[in-house]
Amino acid sequence: MNNSVSNTARLLGAGLRALLVLTLVTGVIYPLVVTGIAQGLFNDKANGSEIKANGKVVGSSLIGQAYNLPLKKGEETPAPDLKWFQGRPQNGLGTNSVNTQYKLILSGATNRSGDNEELIQWVKDAKAAVVKDNSTPDYKVKPSEVPADAVTSSGSGLDPAISPQYADIQVHRVSEKNGLPVAQVQKLVDEHTEGRTLGFMGEPRVNVLELNIALQDLVAKS
Repeated sequence: MNNSVSNTARLLGAGLRALLVLTLVTGVIYPLVVTGIAQGLFNDKANGSEIKANGKVVGSSLIGQAYNLPLKKGEETPAPDLKWFQGRPQNGLGTNSVNTQYKLILSGATNRSGDNEELIQWVKDAKAAVVKDNSTPDYKVKPSEVPADAVTSSGSGLDPAISPQYADIQVHRVSEKNGLPVAQVQKLVDEHTEGRTLGFMGEPRVNVLELNIALQDLVAKS
């Protein structure tokens, strides 16, 4: 009987020691080592790829933002603030209906097929809006010039970048709304156009948040 109790005690002691060691290694040492390596070698990415303006964090280079006017009474969705470059449509975003203590926007896709009538209507309406919003007295946007990313949302609904083609057709409108020369605004777009990753992955793109920060700086200097 005593031997049985003693063996049980030893097994419990060994199990407890193993638990404490594993907790220390996997719950403390390993996370600290990984965090230290991430902070040392990939500081920007480890901290959320933050973008700063005027010394303050204003967003992430990985998450798109909306540039809208304040919601007016009777409106379900706010109108775009056309003095800024606009990103892709955000049709896939949902709203938080569980914990209503916080006003959250949920990332997501529409999951509609290419022949879905509602999706087709969204695209038609979006194309008409792009043509109307970006046409100025001296520059007319043709429907054939509207790229796909201007009228369709991404899988997450939060794509931070747009194609150079979409940025280009916004130049005249942004120039007019901010009282800037077209050439200066076009130069901003060209300077913020990134090529394919490693020269062959992905497509050329323009980060909208970074572009709008540069636009804000240009307006302030004008």
